[in-house]
Amino acid sequence: MSETLSLAIELIGRQSVTPTDAGCQELMIERLQALGFRIERLRFGNTDNFWARRGDNGPLFCLAGHTDVVPAGPREQWHSDPFQPEIRDGLLYGRGAADMKGSLAAMVTACETFIGEHPDHQGSIAFLITSDEEGDASDGTIRVVETLEARGEKIDWCLVGEPSSSKRLGDTVKNGRRGSISGYLKVIGKQGHVAYPQLAKNPLHAFAPVLAQLCVEEWDQGNEHFPPTSFQIANLNMGTGATNIIPGELNAQFNLRFSTELNAERIQQQVEAILDKGKFDYEIRWQLSGNPFLTPSGPLVEAAQAAIRDEMGFDTELSTSGGTSDGRFIAPTGAQVLELGPLNATIHQVNECVSIDDLEHLARIYTGILKQLLL
Repeated sequence: MSETLSLAIELIGRQSVTPTDAGCQELMIERLQALGFRIERLRFGNTDNFWARRGDNGPLFCLAGHTDVVPAGPREQWHSDPFQPEIRDGLLYGRGAADMKGSLAAMVTACETFIGEHPDHQGSIAFLITSDEEGDASDGTIRVVETLEARGEKIDWCLVGEPSSSKRLGDTVKNGRRGSISGYLKVIGKQGHVAYPQLAKNPLHAFAPVLAQLCVEEWDQGNEHFPPTSFQIANLNMGTGATNIIPGELNAQFNLRFSTELNAERIQQQVEAILDKGKFDYEIRWQLSGNPFLTPSGPLVEAAQAAIRDEMGFDTELSTSGGTSDGRFIAPTGAQVLELGPLNATIHQVNECVSIDDLEHLARIYTGILKQLLL
């Protein structure tokens, strides 16, 4: 059994449902200390994080990821225990296999290979690991980045091990992500009897024309790197449970995934201008999950492209699709950020799995990136 597979199995066997780490980080720390990394454990709230660095000089290349996983879901739908990793037909099954304990294992063994061959490499290597990526992400990477910024420690290049691949390993890397902002809206009407609508004010009837406009609004046209901004209703509810009452309020939750053509302030202004046209009373609360970021062609992108080409024999595609990641907290510091990991076909699903062969290829790709950047 390879070192990468063995470590992945150990990590998956730890029931680290967010924000619990369940000892995963200590498994990594033990391996990294043996390579000469200085370890800084950083616990904020109920979240375990660590920062590990080998070397004092620049440039600084950081490998980032998370040890927490989403809940396993219905146990009866899994073909094997989600926290007792099992190998079947060349696949490693278990919660976190693809998102993202397989990547973490490959990162560690890639460093072991690279440092073993090149102990006097240029620059520095770091790990930024959290147990709060799958949760609210308030005490994880964002707090570690704040700590680094406060003391002037700057990351030049950051590789996040999120499962970026689509059909085959390495076919897609994420060189950016859309921004994400959510609105929590209360439309205030007047409760009354359905038989006497003139004495009430139905909040849905007032909101419906405005909702229709929000759904068809062209927020922007996107650009060469990002698709147009998308507006989606995530939740809509009203009612008292009775069939003869006009409800007094409606609550809606919506989300916009936005490109670099927009910012959060402009989105809020544009949405509220449309709401004001409805001439109804409302309250709205906004939550910005992250701004869009883009890493253009440069040393990190080119290193990943070369390493994938050398290992897999084809050219990768750059993409900004998908949800948010902790890269949104690292990119604003000025770091180049790239996401590269295994196939995302089974992430957050029952019977999550990763190809054993892909784990070995991924470790060699990571090693190749280290060689491209630090030799």
